[in-house]
Amino acid sequence: MAEHPAYPVGLRLSGRRVVVLGGGQVAQRRLPALIAAGADIVLVSPEATPSVEAMADAGEITWLRRAYEDGDLAEAWYALIATGDTEANARASAEAERHRVWCVRSDDADRATAWTPATGHSEGVTVAVLTTHARGRDPRHTAAIRDAVVEGLRDGTLVAPHHRTRTAGVALVGGGPGDPDLITVRGRRLLAEADVVIADRLGPRDLLAELPPHVEVIDAAKIPYGRYMAQEAINNALIEHAKQGKAVVRLKGGDPYVFGRGMEEVQALAEAGIPCTVVPGISSSISVPGAAGIPVTHRGVAHEFTVVSGHVAPDDARSLVDWPSLARLTGTLVVLMGVDKIGKIAETLVAHGKSPDTPVALVQEGTTAAQRRVDATLATVARTVRTEDVRPPAVIVIGEVVRAGSTPGA
Repeated sequence: MAEHPAYPVGLRLSGRRVVVLGGGQVAQRRLPALIAAGADIVLVSPEATPSVEAMADAGEITWLRRAYEDGDLAEAWYALIATGDTEANARASAEAERHRVWCVRSDDADRATAWTPATGHSEGVTVAVLTTHARGRDPRHTAAIRDAVVEGLRDGTLVAPHHRTRTAGVALVGGGPGDPDLITVRGRRLLAEADVVIADRLGPRDLLAELPPHVEVIDAAKIPYGRYMAQEAINNALIEHAKQGKAVVRLKGGDPYVFGRGMEEVQALAEAGIPCTVVPGISSSISVPGAAGIPVTHRGVAHEFTVVSGHVAPDDARSLVDWPSLARLTGTLVVLMGVDKIGKIAETLVAHGKSPDTPVALVQEGTTAAQRRVDATLATVARTVRTEDVRPPAVIVIGEVVRAGSTPGA
């Protein structure tokens, strides 16, 4: 008799009895999805992995600590048979057949009445991939297809052309430190759904080249200011486009709330009645040192790290930084936007007790193809910046972790 393909269907298991036989690795992988589906789960197994046991302890499943017995599947809607006892699996499978219970067998797909697809989720969509026939099924192949589809949905490269999801409003998206691969999945998806993108100079520029031609890209640095200050002009541009019913993405470098003025924009949008979503980004304060081989904390070296803005000098009346206190800390100091002020910063730290020999690393264009690392000390960093022509954007790391990482130039 010819073998027929499986008929795909979605089971609504909320409140319905599901029996799982065996508490090993297969159950550990399958139980979370059954729990999420709201199933009334009964696990029958003398033993269980620590993770499965934790699910029972939390009350997410009922655990009968014994081997399978005839009658266990009588009231079930669905069964997963995954014990190491082939004879018990066969008996349970036969019982499932008698009671017309859809049954998955981890040890013998040919004898099962149901197969578990490779599944993934993206924004309310469930992707389930099954091979056509049981024979020759390759879980790696179906998982790879699943991953490709889910990734395409998440990053926006797989979107139905006439059914593009879009929501009017503004999303403040942290683009990460520069490498386009370091934006979050959610951030990339929102970019793919945008009508307008207002981008910072330090945002991941390569992402803009991936946008469809209809998307309006606005360089925030070139918005006409008129009688407004720069930030006010950006706020007004966000509000103007959102009020036109457009999906607007404000693409920022790093994280919107780490020296990104994100809260100012959120407040302006709230006052205008514009819905706003904030998507965190990978901050350059951690990722750029890491990309250069420098851990901001390291056991036995630094138990804390402090991130500080260096855009105003320590002796500037506008500075809100307590530099004398920072000089007394023994951990790592990460300075952003401080290349042109590093001489005064180093001088101030030394004046308040920091050793002139404290190592300093400057990482320029971190995580990008142009990344380079220049090492110095507090005593030499001002001169080094000039002789090595270090330019923004650069992250400055001050502390013993500079020596704990990989060699300079890595």
